[in-house]
Amino acid sequence: MTNNVYQPETKKLRRSSSDKMLAGVCGGWARMLGVDAAILRILLVAATIFGVGTPVLVYAACWLLMPEDPTP
Repeated sequence: MTNNVYQPETKKLRRSSSDKMLAGVCGGWARMLGVDAAILRILLVAATIFGVGTPVLVYAACWLLMPEDPTP
């Protein structure tokens, strides 16, 4: 008798090593959320313009705290 229990793959939030422009933060978030990284980059720029720089601090914190994906 085999135990065929489905165990879903856990997604881990990591900076992308292949889909990056600066540090791979948006690429990592895009992979985690299942959206295009360009959309997140546009939203980040718009939020930075209208949010007076706060998103830049969030991006920098993610850059420092998120581990980089070891596979390209």
